[in-house]
This record gives sequence, C-alpha cells and structure tokens, in this order.
Amino acid sequence: MRTKDLIAPVAALLAAAAVLFGVSSALGETARAREEAARTEIMAYMLPGRPADFTQEDYDGEDESIRRVFKADGGYVIEVETAGYAGPMVLWVGVTNGGEVSGLTVRQHGETFGLGRGAQTDAPFLLQFLGTAGEAAVDENIDALTGATVTSKAVTRAVNSAAAFVTGADVSSGATEWEG
Repeated sequence: MRTKDLIAPVAALLAAAAVLFGVSSALGETARAREEAARTEIMAYMLPGRPADFTQEDYDGEDESIRRVFKADGGYVIEVETAGYAGPMVLWVGVTNGGEVSGLTVRQHGETFGLGRGAQTDAPFLLQFLGTAGEAAVDENIDALTGATVTSKAVTRAVNSAAAFVTGADVSSGATEWEG
C-alpha cells in the first residue's frame, strides 16, 4: 500500500479524534456544573433557611475522618468518612452554627443489604440524630438498626465528629471514639 493511500484515512481519524476530544471537554464541564448544582441543592436541605451559597473551607484538624467542610450562613455541611461493617462509609452531616445536627445523609457505603444498608434509607434511625450536638450514643439516646450495631455506631461516630468540629470539642474527648 502506498503512503498516498493512507493520508486520507489517517486525516479522517485525526479529525474524528479532534471532534470527540472537543465534545468530551465541553460535556465534561457541563457534567461538573450539574454535579456541583446537585451537591449544593442537597446540602441546602441540610441547614436551616436553605442557604444557596456554600464555600469549601480548608480543614487541617486532628480528626482524620473529616474529609471536607462546607460553610454557609446557617452552619456547616461536613463530609465525614468512617469505618462501617463492610468498609468505609461517607456521610454528609449538616450542623448549625450552634452545634446542633440539622441534617444527615449517607452518601456512600457498602453495608450489608437488609441490615446496615438501612443506615441510608431508614428514616426513623436517621431522624434520631437531628438535634444532637456531639452526645449521640448507641443504646443511650440512639437506637441501633436491628442487626447492624457496627453500622449504627459508625454513623454515630460520624455525626459526633461533625458536631465536634463545629463546637470545638477536642477529638481526644471521646466524642468521636469507637464505642466497640
């Protein structure tokens, strides 16, 4: 095959690659913007007054479970990673400026279907944490999910950790320690 015969197909492939790269770049930015808007909308439900603006703050504290901190007028939404029964769990915890938990959502987990997975969808379980301020404890003021005590304690640790960040409680005080 001659070189001249390859020029047209190679040029067509390069042109197609350039078009795909351009489309991918444009759509990637759109996807990031949509993801950001969805994140902001979810976080707004977690704080009183449904704030529209959140700013991410740097966190360099002692509590290694805190991954990200977002500040708004009504308080904070804190992303916390904790060890569940079947692996890491990521939660967003809304905490008012006064230190009270105002919202909670489990964002990622690998907990057991029918047991620990209820931490994401069991409204009565999640509602127990609202109004707490770092003093949540399984078998004291928090009823564990049936058959999922480890998961319940993991969620409790995450909530207490977020509240401790806002109230300034010392991590070594036990607010975020494993209750195993």
